[in-house]
Amino acid sequence: MSPFYLARGASKVVRRVTSETAVELKILSEKWRLLLAGIVFQYIHGLAARGVHYLHRPGPTLQDLGFMILPELGKERGYISETLFTVVFLSFVLWTFHPFILQTKRFYTVLIWRRVLAFLCASQFLRIITFYSTQLPGPNYHCREGSPLARLPPPKNVAEVLLINFPNGVIYGCGDLIFSSHMIFTLVFVITYQKYGSIRFIKMLAWCIAIAQSLLIIASRKHYSVDVVVAWYTVNLVVFFVDKKLTELPDRSVGSTSVLPVSVKDKDSKLKEESARLLNNSNPGDSADRRSRTQMNGKLVENGNHVENETMKT
Repeated sequence: MSPFYLARGASKVVRRVTSETAVELKILSEKWRLLLAGIVFQYIHGLAARGVHYLHRPGPTLQDLGFMILPELGKERGYISETLFTVVFLSFVLWTFHPFILQTKRFYTVLIWRRVLAFLCASQFLRIITFYSTQLPGPNYHCREGSPLARLPPPKNVAEVLLINFPNGVIYGCGDLIFSSHMIFTLVFVITYQKYGSIRFIKMLAWCIAIAQSLLIIASRKHYSVDVVVAWYTVNLVVFFVDKKLTELPDRSVGSTSVLPVSVKDKDSKLKEESARLLNNSNPGDSADRRSRTQMNGKLVENGNHVENETMKT
């Protein structure tokens, strides 16, 4: 391929990215509040998980059906679960930004992330309530009796709590068990792609990966089986109900010229305005046509496409 065609192709990509960025920034300027609230809540969720670690008390691992069935991976192979989750996370993030590059655009990136963050925040809010209600002894290796990370010493100051020791505080947390945060992210991503993705094979693969992720979490002893099971039905229910409250995303593949989605209220008001305009601009004589017609000179005349009947004089 000649340098001319390479340069031409690169310039098209640059123009596409530039135009898409302009559109997304326009949407962001109007829809930034929910995005910002969702991002802030991610920190609040991390802060809550850090706080429950101070309450965690190690103890004997609870009896678990998943632990009986699935062999323990061990510390050496515990990275498998985290590696798979990282692949899922990065793949989904890249997919949400593909409208900047590819021509097959079905959604706006800002709007899809508003939706995803709404699902995450609602699920994480329920998660915070459940793991603060009862603290179970963590089954993970660093949460067991004898591990120096199983208990956190009382914080020396407020800053120590607010900084949440990221990322070690997230990776080596204890006590935030019911229900699994990894499964919240995985299921939200899979459900979102199921609705807005376009490749059927990837949809099937995504659900298989979600099942594999569930088994690996249990096998690596990061969570009890109940943490994963509760996540499966809770996240699906949360997405089902929250999705009904959110404005539906516009389908860009149908060639719609609208940049922002139209809410139901806006649609109703536009329909009312259109109806009023049509009535005002209609022919004043139209109302008379709706009244019962009378015979004149032996003829029954009907306007429009109706049949004209005539009675002949004898």
